[in-house]
Amino acid sequence: MSESSRPWGRYEILHESEAYKVKCIWVYPHKRLSYQRHEKRAEHWFLVAGTAKVTLNGVQSNVRAGDSLDIAIGDLHRIENIGHNDVIFIEVQTGTYFGEDDIERIEDDFGRE
Repeated sequence: MSESSRPWGRYEILHESEAYKVKCIWVYPHKRLSYQRHEKRAEHWFLVAGTAKVTLNGVQSNVRAGDSLDIAIGDLHRIENIGHNDVIFIEVQTGTYFGEDDIERIEDDFGRE
């Protein structure tokens, strides 16, 4: 298992294979990931802690522990922690490629492209 820090929080890779990758992701209070999409992978998110605002293809909704979300290949998506504690979710990626360079950022709070 490997862990990576980001300006919005951190993630840990729980398992990876040629067919899928599983991460645990922590989003710090009042932080959000970039508004992004992927060309080669779909994602399934299962929230285990916290309250978040999710934007999926321009539509915003609030989610909390126990909720899940499917993100198809090419869907624009973002998660934002709107609470006072870490948002924690499990992300299961499926597709043909799982590298961090399969991210097209549309908008980013931290100046990343």
